Amino acid sequence: MTQYSRDRSYRTNLILVVTIVSGIAIAKFFFVLCRFLLAPLAVWIFLAYKYWKTRIIIDAVEKFLRIQQMIGPTRYAYTDVVAVTSHFRDKLGQGGYGSVYKGVLLPGSVHVAVKMLEGNSNCNGEDFISEVSTIGRIHHVNVVRLVGFCSEEMRRALVYEYMPHGSLDKYIFSTEKSFSWDKLNEIALGIARGINYLHQGCDMQILHFDIKPHNILLDSNFVPKVADFRLAKLYPRGDSFVPLSAMRGTVGYIAPEMISRSFGVISSKSDVYSFGMLLLEMAGGRRNADPNAGTSSQAYYPSWVYDRLTREEAGEEISPVAADMHELEKKLCVVGLWCIQMRSSDRPTMGEVIEILEAGADGLQMPSRPFFCDEGHIHVEDSYHFTSELTAVSEEELITVSEEEDD
Repeated sequence: MTQYSRDRSYRTNLILVVTIVSGIAIAKFFFVLCRFLLAPLAVWIFLAYKYWKTRIIIDAVEKFLRIQQMIGPTRYAYTDVVAVTSHFRDKLGQGGYGSVYKGVLLPGSVHVAVKMLEGNSNCNGEDFISEVSTIGRIHHVNVVRLVGFCSEEMRRALVYEYMPHGSLDKYIFSTEKSFSWDKLNEIALGIARGINYLHQGCDMQILHFDIKPHNILLDSNFVPKVADFRLAKLYPRGDSFVPLSAMRGTVGYIAPEMISRSFGVISSKSDVYSFGMLLLEMAGGRRNADPNAGTSSQAYYPSWVYDRLTREEAGEEISPVAADMHELEKKLCVVGLWCIQMRSSDRPTMGEVIEILEAGADGLQMPSRPFFCDEGHIHVEDSYHFTSELTAVSEEELITVSEEEDD
């Protein structure tokens, strides 16, 4: 091998070694750069974004509350809430929104219920604003009163008048009959008046979207009060069109038009449907859909009671147990069946419901069958299966809408 060849090979090897060493050095440099500069920078940017987003939410809530404070309930500091609840000592209940504690306002020793909203379930502040903006301006004997609220950064609370007898569900679903039929009719009338006030008694109509036994509270005299306005929305009175994005509620009480517009537009009649389902549960003393009922024919109570009433009206022979039905029980059932008509246009308004409940049961006509059917005939099992299918569809639709609203 010539001297030239050896020199050339040496230079090639040297260049290769320098290249490898340089590559390793550059790789180490980028590793150090990423680890000690870019990674912390990325984390800092992420935290800054989260803080910025949180500040936007807090500022939006604060702006709303400054306006609301001039016309709405009292605003409390978080330290006041801690003092009122004696450091959250007496817990009344737990829900998806947070926890409820019993408290006492001084002076006067006024008992209140303090609902602490969990940040992870109300991170956008919309539910909080919705509840304060709707119930904060309401004053009606059959609507729970919002005494005050607290909002400090992401710590939020709603302070309500205390309802010593709790919610209606624990009475109507009790194994022992808690109320007389006269008292049940009185409670039903009070609930109807509260809902009608929301629809007609305010400058803007308030659609509750979550009427159910759990959201009806009872005071010391068992006067019913509509509660929980997390899902409520304000709309101009007389406006018959409500956007589909407003779809919300609890499965089993959701009106059909909340699932498909072929049943009509979403409106105050959607609350009427929920009230009808509530009314039937009050009359039946059980949940409407119960696959574990005594017999399969009773699995879906609205269908079973409709068949029972129509047979009685037609003069057909029915069992002594089915015939033993109180006059006010029939009245509540018939009104409930009118309220749960599939098409919203076939349902009465809450004002008309009040008139019916205030009047006697004489002359009260049976409505059309409020279920899918062929010329008015359907097996009770089929109607229960339809309810299950509607439940499944509504769950899917609600999840979809919820995701769209979150985006």
